[in-house]
Amino acid sequence: MAELEVKDRENNKVETLAVSDEVFGVTVREQLVQRYVTMQLAARRRGTAKTQNSKAEVSGGGKKPWRQKGTGRARQGSIRSANWVGGMTVFGPLPRDYSFSLTKKSKKLAIKSVLTDRIRNSGIVVVKDLTLEGPKTKLATDLLSKLALPKRTLFLLEGENRNLQLAVRNLPQTDCLPVEGLNVYDLLRHDVIVMTPEAVKKIEERLN
Repeated sequence: MAELEVKDRENNKVETLAVSDEVFGVTVREQLVQRYVTMQLAARRRGTAKTQNSKAEVSGGGKKPWRQKGTGRARQGSIRSANWVGGMTVFGPLPRDYSFSLTKKSKKLAIKSVLTDRIRNSGIVVVKDLTLEGPKTKLATDLLSKLALPKRTLFLLEGENRNLQLAVRNLPQTDCLPVEGLNVYDLLRHDVIVMTPEAVKKIEERLN
């Protein structure tokens, strides 16, 4: 069972926290992680691209442009055919849904894989208390500075922490996320994951 240092707001070690190997010590499944990220990005695609794929959708062209025979030209039934400028489009895009899903087991394994990789590469910091005195950006930047955290930091919250959530809103690369919204994309997008011991236990309960 791995152990993490628990630090105070001044970046001093105050205790150690044992974490479950079933969550933070699994075999990293890179292909599953990639599949999870693809699923999240696919769900964000609007899929609204649309062209006029039939003559019925293109205005005009109700009249045959010239008679069938005797003109010396190729026969034409409508000026809105695909071979006319301004006509229909052949095999053009249609609105579609790009989303797909993974099983709950696969999602959990992917999240565990990222958490395991982060803990092996010192990408997880446990802080005893993350409450701020007020919803001020300066307090958030001071916290990041004292803990020697990079700009790309994700705070995982086990419960309501409104002051911290409001304080980091003006920091474009720093985010807060409740444990219930834990996902692979946000874990990978940030350099360091910060959480309290209570959040660690809540993650273990959720993923086990």
